[in-house]
Amino acid sequence: MSGTFVHPALFYADRHEYLAGTVPFIRAGLAAGEPVMVAVPGGNLDHIRTALGADAGRVQLHDMSVAGRNPGRIIPGVLLAFAAAHLGKRVRIIGEPIWAGRSAIEYPACAQHEALINAAFAGRPATILCPYDTTRLDRRWLDDAYRTHPVVQLGDEVRESSQYADPIAVAAGFNLPLPDPPDEATTISIDFHALPAIRRVVTAEAIAAGLSPDRVSDLTLAVSELAANTVRHTGAGGTLAVWTDRTRLICQLTDSGHITNPLAGRIPVPPQQPGSRGLLLVNQLCDLVRVHTVPGATTVRLHMHR
Repeated sequence: MSGTFVHPALFYADRHEYLAGTVPFIRAGLAAGEPVMVAVPGGNLDHIRTALGADAGRVQLHDMSVAGRNPGRIIPGVLLAFAAAHLGKRVRIIGEPIWAGRSAIEYPACAQHEALINAAFAGRPATILCPYDTTRLDRRWLDDAYRTHPVVQLGDEVRESSQYADPIAVAAGFNLPLPDPPDEATTISIDFHALPAIRRVVTAEAIAAGLSPDRVSDLTLAVSELAANTVRHTGAGGTLAVWTDRTRLICQLTDSGHITNPLAGRIPVPPQQPGSRGLLLVNQLCDLVRVHTVPGATTVRLHMHR
């Protein structure tokens, strides 16, 4: 089992069931000498920290609502980063990327993340336990957990999921078209000569939306990187649309490219490899990244909370 990947979903209905499924899992890892990380939303993180007592100091703890606010950054920035820090050892992780506060806009990216963990960690010595709240999550989200996890745990019962499916195919099922931008969106054509203007427009819109200076810089860098990729990799240019709603500033870039690698933006690139870091960088900088890609057309939508 040392070189195999194990990915169970833990279904829980209350705090008692949550702790009964997570704390023994953590203590078993500590007893086996495995590095252990817990990345769950703040409230559940507090419950685990309290239950562990002094052992909490032996576990790397992250608030997933911060570290994994954008589901696209969880695999590279949280899970693989922890595994890379403990090369040669089997790692044990609790990751809860889907909680009751997640929105329907975020969910497709969350489901893709859960499916693609299986591809990103195939053959790696790791166990990643993913809790699911059966009382507060959408029933369809719980059904999807059976498709994205090879193993499911309900109370003391642990069994293989009969609904588990090919992770690449499941992720592709959430490669969904995005609604058109609103009529009031600011639009600008993307080409080589427009790159400075694109940076100015995004910076001005981000400031007007009330983003802090560091987040203005993050968004401007993310959009600039994607726009440069459009110029570099497509011959037809593209379009940028920028708009706000009540809670977010949204930038959407559309071009004629096609992202063929389902793990693009989710796997760290070796330092010696040139390029191929654009989407990875964007995932680290933005609060949510949604992508719809088909042959001849790709749309990338970036969200920043106001």
